[in-house]
Amino acid sequence: MGQIALEGMEFFAFHGFYDEEQKIGNKYGVDLYIDTDLRRAAESDDLHQTVNYEVLYKLVLAEMKAPARLLEHLGHRIIDKVYDKFPFVASVKVQVYKFNPPLGGICKWAKVSLEETR
Repeated sequence: MGQIALEGMEFFAFHGFYDEEQKIGNKYGVDLYIDTDLRRAAESDDLHQTVNYEVLYKLVLAEMKAPARLLEHLGHRIIDKVYDKFPFVASVKVQVYKFNPPLGGICKWAKVSLEETR
């Protein structure tokens, strides 16, 4: 087993519980961790034997373009898309964070972490 990670992905998107958040948008971050068997890719040096980072990024980008009220919902959608594309992975963990959330005070980001093992 091994882990593939895409950390610090940043997007400008239109998520949020409040209608205003979905209109003006905000900066979001995503960290994605995939646990899977990397032996065949390590032995063969073949991209088709592993999880393609570019495909992972495009999956996240597509979900970031579709507005969601809750970060939890957004994270769940990302996990589902990863399993749809790469059903052989053992687990997926995603952290989604909203920069400068509208809390009435200083807060660098609000973050949720979701993890699913199959």
